[in-house]
Amino acid sequence: MSWLFDTNSIVQKCGKLNNVGDLQKQPFYRFLQSTYHAHPIALAVLLYVLGGVPFLVWGMGVRIVWFYHITWLVNSVCHVWGKQAWNAGDLSRNNWWVAILTFGEGWHNNHHAFEYSARHGLEWWQLDMTWYVVRLLQVLGLATDVKLPNEAQKQRLALNMGNAS
Repeated sequence: MSWLFDTNSIVQKCGKLNNVGDLQKQPFYRFLQSTYHAHPIALAVLLYVLGGVPFLVWGMGVRIVWFYHITWLVNSVCHVWGKQAWNAGDLSRNNWWVAILTFGEGWHNNHHAFEYSARHGLEWWQLDMTWYVVRLLQVLGLATDVKLPNEAQKQRLALNMGNAS
């Protein structure tokens, strides 16, 4: 869990604590950031109105606990168990069962190798539900400038054993 508290490695790798300058230029994301605290409050009120305390417990409490545990699972398990397809310069691994639980985030070595990529499941067989949502938003015109690694970038980071994950 030390990755949670190690902001120095982020600063060394990214140059600063904030590497989302492209998002900060977009009005929609600036709006989301400026109204961030209102969103969970509005969700809690909506859940309570729709289903009372049970909806509130499941929609807020259980959901948040699950989210944090899954996040920690990815960053803990996928740096210990799994396979590396790419030379990302770290211990990140692709783990298929974590990918299933996390809708694609378990393709962690892919993520570390190509941090800018909207798609973590780079092979056809790597289930990545998050990518499918991004792709749908792209088709609908709601996501633009979606970044993916090209073949030259993949070749540069490919390990000698190939891309099998």
